[in-house]
Amino acid sequence: MKIGEVNAKVSILALVVVGIFSILLIYTYLVTGDQVYLVWGIPTVILLLVIPLALNYMSQSEYANLEPMYRDKARPVRIKMINPHMLGEIVRIEGVVERVYFQFINRPQYLVADRSGEISVKMFTTPRYRVKKGDVVEVFGQVMKRYVVTGDPVVNAVSISPVEKTVSTRREKKDSGS
Repeated sequence: MKIGEVNAKVSILALVVVGIFSILLIYTYLVTGDQVYLVWGIPTVILLLVIPLALNYMSQSEYANLEPMYRDKARPVRIKMINPHMLGEIVRIEGVVERVYFQFINRPQYLVADRSGEISVKMFTTPRYRVKKGDVVEVFGQVMKRYVVTGDPVVNAVSISPVEKTVSTRREKKDSGS
């Protein structure tokens, strides 16, 4: 659902919960015939859709407001340079998406690699652009620990977007005669 500049989405998990609750509501009404279940159940089903949609809208609009600040303050780094001493620093990385996790709950996590290494990039909302495996992306985010207090450094992304670059391998260069 497009609201202003934000494309708010309900996760598949929330839709499954709404579906299960709706089936239970209809079953209970058919078995009992009591309309009180419909009076309370229908608004509850609607809220089960509206609340995740509102939360997604708020988080996406907040990230959209933070993006210009991150673009201004971000320091371009190679992935290999990211270490525990950089915790809290705002960085910009470019790389190829090797894996995508957790898109079905609107909290995607990406494994992004450049020639120096790979790092996990987490987003706590739906990204503005659809990013898939094999895309060359530009990431703006902050270095943090994987598990809040412990773990290796990861990037908490505010923005991840595909860029118009191609990645060529050494084999492709040899074949083309370069």
